[in-house]
Parts: sequence; C-alpha cells; structure tokens
Amino acid sequence: MATPYAVTTRTPASSVAMIFGLILVAVLFAAPAFAGRGTIQDLFFILTMLVLAQFWNLLAGYGGLVSVGQQAFVGLGAYALYGAVILGGIDPVVSILIAGLAALVLAVPTAFFAFRLQGAYFAIGTWVIAEVARLSVAQWRAVGGGTGTSLPRDALREMMLVDWIGEAFDVRASAARDILAYWLALTLAVATIAGIYWLLRTKRGLALAAVRDNTEAARSVGVDAGRMKWVVFLTSAFGTGLAGGMIYLQKARISPDAAFSVTDWTAYVIFIVVIGGIGTIEGPIIGVLVLFLLQSFLADFGTWYLMILGLIGIGVMLFAPRGLWGLISERTGLQLFPVRRRLTGGPLMDKEV
Repeated sequence: MATPYAVTTRTPASSVAMIFGLILVAVLFAAPAFAGRGTIQDLFFILTMLVLAQFWNLLAGYGGLVSVGQQAFVGLGAYALYGAVILGGIDPVVSILIAGLAALVLAVPTAFFAFRLQGAYFAIGTWVIAEVARLSVAQWRAVGGGTGTSLPRDALREMMLVDWIGEAFDVRASAARDILAYWLALTLAVATIAGIYWLLRTKRGLALAAVRDNTEAARSVGVDAGRMKWVVFLTSAFGTGLAGGMIYLQKARISPDAAFSVTDWTAYVIFIVVIGGIGTIEGPIIGVLVLFLLQSFLADFGTWYLMILGLIGIGVMLFAPRGLWGLISERTGLQLFPVRRRLTGGPLMDKEV
C-alpha cells in the first residue's frame, strides 16, 4: 500500500537548529547571571540590530519594497516613548508599545504616498518622508527640540522590574536597566524571527513571494498584491518602532539627528542583510555578527572603517550575490529555516514542490 502524501517544510538540519536555538535562547536569557555589563550591552546591540535587519529583510527581501527611510520609524518610535514618559508620566517599559503604535500610525500615510512610486522612486520617497519626520520632531520643544533630551531620572528609577532585577543580581540600578532592556530585546528578537518564519510558511508567505517576483503574475492568480504590501509595510514599521523605543530606552538620551540617522538605522541594516543574504532568515543573523566583529576590530580606524565596510559589501555582492548564507547554503544544502514545501510519501517519496 502506498504511503499517503504529505507536505512538509521541515528538514533534518532545521530540526537540529530548532533544538540548538531553544538552548541558545535559554543561555542568552540567563546571560546576566554570568556575563559582565559590557557583554550585556554588546548583546543588546546585536539583538536590536538583528530585529531591524529582519524587518527590513521582510520588507525588501520578501516583499520587494526597498526602503531607505526606516530611520523614520526608529526615530518616531523613540520620540513617542520619550513623549509618553515625559509628558504622560507612563512607565518606560509600557511606553515601548506606544513607540510601536506611533510608528504604525506614521506608516499609514507613508505607505499611501510611497506605494504610488516604483523602484528607485519608492526608495527615495521613503527617505524624503524620514527627513520630513526628523525636521518635524526637531520642532517639538517639549522633548528638547533640535538639541534633544534625556529620560527623567525619576522615571528611570521607578521603571518596572528594575528594583527586582537589582536585588536578584545584586547590581546597581543602571546595570539593572541594561539587563531589563536586554531581556526585552531578546524577547523581541525571538518573537520577530518566529513570527516571520511562521508568516513565510503560510499561504500569505507564498502570496508575498509571488508579489515580490512578479506583481502582475501574482494578481493574475488571485493574489491581492496591494493588501500584501500593506501588511508587510505596516508590520515592518510596527516592529521597527518597537526596536527604536527599546534602543533609546537603553540609551536614555535622544536627539533628532541620532534618532533619525540614515547611517545607523538604515545603511548598517542594509549592509547586514546584503552581507548575510537577502531573502533569508539566516542571512541577517550572520550579517549582524559580521557587522559587530567589524565594528569591534575596525572602529578605531575612523573614516577607513566605513571605507572597509563599503569594500566588503561590494566584494560580497560581486562574488557572493546571495550573501554569505546563500554561499553556505548553495555549497552545503543547509536550510535552518526552510520555507520550501516538500511533497513526501507516495511514489514521489521526497520531492520539493
């Protein structure tokens, strides 16, 4: 009797990766118990940049929407958090959600305008909107105007869970805040990767890939291309706003030029995705580790550092167009987050579809 057909995406490598990933998350969660404050801050940087990279990858790598204005959502999310804390007296941790919602609100008119543009015009349009947001926030005197401001000491001192963390790990309040921010970043990073992976394995994921590859062809088979673009753009904006709020909660100091920096929140993110491998979940993970190592070893070289980053980016695009993970996957066949459907059982036994 023939074995029944079944559709699956799981591979042996992905099963091992899932087990290893769960162990890694558990170790990372426990890291404050044995890692120094400097290590926790480095891990926070890696995790927040990973979140930004995953959402840009969702937007550009899976949705085909190449934006160079993601700093708008980082900056507005961060300023929304500061506004909620300073003007509304809301706890900074709760205000992180407000940061995401503020970015989501900005994304609606941004998408309404930008979706009327195509290709390079879309990219430039998103950058223009980000600059308009930066100039507008610079006029907001209640949060420091053009010079920026800091979070009130009372708000930082009374932030939820800080006292408990300080007692549990026997650390000062500043170190306890770093641990709290790190745990929040770890939670967001895990939720982001899991959420994107779940989306790509659903019918919406197939629809998204179809829209990216050929919008007209996707429409011809019944895919609502416009709706998919809206979903991806709004989701990316919300997640980016959450990350922006977390970043500037940890920094406790903000200014328009820093919060809306195209270099820090868009150029580096694009570098991470392109180096690691656009259109893959694994790519940004590798890319953010590469960026962190390069920053650690080359940051003292001044402008040479940026030039070296540029040369590395050009080299990878020339010799490994699919990024480092694409090169690894092509040579080894590894898929840690497989999204391709495989038809198993029956006379076909094990064939990709």
